[in-house]
Amino acid sequence: MPDNPSSRLPSPRIDNAPLGILMMLVAVALFSVLNVLVKAAAADYPLNQVTFFRNAFALVPVWATVMVQGGLRSLHSRRPFGHLWRSCIGLLSMTLMFWSFHLLPLADAVALNFAAPLFLTALSVPLLGEKVGIHRWSAVAVGFVGVLVIVRPSADMLQLGAVVALSAALAQSFAMIAIRQLTRTETANTIVFYFTLITTGLSALTLPFGWRTPDLQGLAILVGTGLVGGVAQLFMTRAYTLAPAAVIAPFNYASIVWAALFGWLLWHDVPTWNVIAGAAIVVASGCYILHRETVRRRVAAAEMPAAADD
Repeated sequence: MPDNPSSRLPSPRIDNAPLGILMMLVAVALFSVLNVLVKAAAADYPLNQVTFFRNAFALVPVWATVMVQGGLRSLHSRRPFGHLWRSCIGLLSMTLMFWSFHLLPLADAVALNFAAPLFLTALSVPLLGEKVGIHRWSAVAVGFVGVLVIVRPSADMLQLGAVVALSAALAQSFAMIAIRQLTRTETANTIVFYFTLITTGLSALTLPFGWRTPDLQGLAILVGTGLVGGVAQLFMTRAYTLAPAAVIAPFNYASIVWAALFGWLLWHDVPTWNVIAGAAIVVASGCYILHRETVRRRVAAAEMPAAADD
């Protein structure tokens, strides 16, 4: 007897916005630590070498997670080309963002990168079929305003650097869309594993064009970028499997708070009034999204028993 095709379909995904947001906040914190390590490494080593180590050693926590949570069988994929596309666009976003750091003041580049949630919110409608209401649109816009208040981007951003940074933001939004599409048939661990494996191979191809043998301290920093990045990637991908993209993405804004904290602790940069005010706006917009999603879940849960009684 042939298999019933319906038995091979993935079970319906049940969104859990609060847990997804929590996962995203943890991911953002880890990515902020990663940024500190990358900044330290990039001061002494070629950028392509830093990128390779960030991807290669991320395989360690990713592989360990796969072995604990399902083994090799869990790596079976129904969409290999989907993983290839997600990896290529993700690596492109990473490369463009690093390039924008060379072309623009860091604050300007970060501000422009935070256009990604706006791109993502718009793209999630035609590409994912998600419903984005006026409340969520408004919260995303307010969060972006908060970022601009923090960084106060200069007036001369309309140049090559701005185009590169905005392209990085756009590529990042496509990468997040790709993750959301892959979650329809793929597990979070599978998505992260193939992304890490493919980007390691792609970045390894660039090593002949730039390499500096690291000392012990440099090796520790380079390896640290991979380990921290791998764990952060696991949390981020899991977040996008738990809630709609337009809900999760705005919480990238929390990295501004971490950036201010690390700047104060490591470089004695005391946050100015605009950083405090902007961070308050960003946090308020994120909390509003969480409140809206919590209310929606309660209403949906209350309606389900009533529908069952009909």
